[in-house]
Amino acid sequence: MNMNPTIRIEDIMQCVRPHLRGLQPYSSARDEFSGQAHIYLDANENPFGSPLLSVSVYNRYPDPHQQSLKERLAKLKGVEPGQIFLGNGSDEAIDLLIRAFCEPAQDRILITPPTYGMYEVSAAIHNVGVLKVPLLPEVFQLNTDEIIAQSRQAKLIWLCSPNNPTGNLLRREDIHAILTQVHCPVVVDEAYIDFSEDEGWLPHLEHYPNLIVLQTFSKAWGLAGLRLGVAYAHPQIIHLLDKIKPPYNINAYTQKMALQALDQRRQVALWIENTRRERQALSQALTSLPFVEKVFPSDANFILVRMQQASAIYRYLITCGIIVRDRSRVVLCDNCLRITVGKPEENRQLLNALREWQKNG
Repeated sequence: MNMNPTIRIEDIMQCVRPHLRGLQPYSSARDEFSGQAHIYLDANENPFGSPLLSVSVYNRYPDPHQQSLKERLAKLKGVEPGQIFLGNGSDEAIDLLIRAFCEPAQDRILITPPTYGMYEVSAAIHNVGVLKVPLLPEVFQLNTDEIIAQSRQAKLIWLCSPNNPTGNLLRREDIHAILTQVHCPVVVDEAYIDFSEDEGWLPHLEHYPNLIVLQTFSKAWGLAGLRLGVAYAHPQIIHLLDKIKPPYNINAYTQKMALQALDQRRQVALWIENTRRERQALSQALTSLPFVEKVFPSDANFILVRMQQASAIYRYLITCGIIVRDRSRVVLCDNCLRITVGKPEENRQLLNALREWQKNG
């Protein structure tokens, strides 16, 4: 694919809110000294340790730049540490990107519903408008020409691939066309990319100065409770996010556990393989149910299913102790449930409950 040499990082940085361009970030004690010492008397910490803990590490502030974790992650992902931002979940990166690029009551973002709801929620929190270019019905692909046309009015474009709640990858050629023809940042949210066989957009980061890739430790890595999200982008964009984030946004325990998780890549790969296998089996089984109208193809760890009386089935499953997500009120998702791929026994129980519904219906 040919790149557009007229899109430069200097132009993208002109999209930053003017008052933030020269902002001097808060300088913490760990910014002013980042080496190792025996005695720390610089950050007003409790020198005696932490109560109820057998170790005293948590009385000290964490590394505000998460250098050890970024270095490990950079090797794994084939990028530079300076291209990585770590956030308190991907939601922090979403919030900071809108805060960085969009003037309240003036600018707008562009989203492609149905998609992840936090893009719009974060925009509303910051009093930023939202342009909506819905996905094409049934195939859930981008209306590329319309997105490019509307991009002149947008400061950020949000694309989710694999998309939530539909589960499908967005076509590569469409994302490429957008990246090379718009002059604002384009965020590709890849929270579910580990469950796809597609390589995603991270290997192509160097070719697109306006590309920002979001990933997370919450899904395939199984660390949702620790809240750790990742943004990959040009170092100037990462530097901007670092300037406006809270000083110690990733706690010490999360950093420690994420480093340990990176040593368990074989286990994670096995979980991904099992999830893909169960996704295929569950999709086939759901297709055989007479009240299921369509099982949409998925590259994620969930399946979107259109069925008769979806909301009633949702409520019935609750009585069975099984919780899925009713997406019937989401645009283009009429009568659809979103079903996470569980462990084999969980999927069997789900299917048994649906067959009971069929008998009693």
